Amino acid sequence: MKVDRLISIIMVLLERRKISAKSLSEMFEVSLRTIYRDIDAINMAGIPIVSTPGVHGGIHIMEEYKVDKKFFTTSDISTLLMGLGSISSMLTSEEMVHTLAKVKSLIPAEQASDIEFKSNQIAIDIKPWMGNENQQLFLDVIKISLQKQNLLSFLYSDRKGNISSRKIEPYKLVLKENHWYVQGFCLEKQDFRLFKLSRISNLIMLDEIFIPRKLPTTISEFTDVMTKKQTEIKLLIHESILDWVQHYCSSEHIIPYGDNQFIVHFPFIVDDFGYSLLFSFGDKCECLEPLEVRTEMIRRVRNMKKLYERRVT
Repeated sequence: MKVDRLISIIMVLLERRKISAKSLSEMFEVSLRTIYRDIDAINMAGIPIVSTPGVHGGIHIMEEYKVDKKFFTTSDISTLLMGLGSISSMLTSEEMVHTLAKVKSLIPAEQASDIEFKSNQIAIDIKPWMGNENQQLFLDVIKISLQKQNLLSFLYSDRKGNISSRKIEPYKLVLKENHWYVQGFCLEKQDFRLFKLSRISNLIMLDEIFIPRKLPTTISEFTDVMTKKQTEIKLLIHESILDWVQHYCSSEHIIPYGDNQFIVHFPFIVDDFGYSLLFSFGDKCECLEPLEVRTEMIRRVRNMKKLYERRVT
């Protein structure tokens, strides 16, 4: 039973006069049985839920009841504020401000200072140090289109710089490895696709409304494909880039080797991105194995050397 879902259900019931159990199950993507268990849990916690049968019936909170702020523990509200705070740093909107205000209104006066202290113990800032200035604007546009179910159109640049015009039904915003993606059904390709926001330009929300399709598990499949592509290579690195390398592999794959050096068994994908990552480590990293990766690194270094020598007068 998820605490965040219980609190969300309470928020929905506070804002709406009545809502059906079926509507709640669709809203939170759980079974009717789960919704009924959640309602029982909310009732047991002291919030009286009334179920009215019939065509105009539904689930609602007893009209005379006001939420007892003691229902929420210090830990519950601290966790909510921490999560909402991290999301609001990227998805700033009037709706988010109102949501934060509602959660803060549940804080009992005697717990306010303790909750504020605990919610500030972990800072989650997903904004990049530097980046595409359009990203925040795009996030706001996509968020609105997700809520209203409007089509999106944009120009999209692939890995080779080829630009194509796309029109999609947007379904989900995804944050993966510090990069934002929008998952949608591409009308040109007639299939679900992941689009990286940094490759999008000329984003426009259209007036056309779409009827939602069943969303496949595209994200997990994408992760599975990337995992299958990985191979392990052996690196010799200087201690100065150890912290950087640990972002990509765990400590059990890193072995001390002589003075100020380490042997690293590194997860690697044989493509341009993979080689660019190795080059980003500069002269503090040497690929020892396998021979084909080492040979390709030498080839790319020679090509880079030729490129720069050509400009020297």
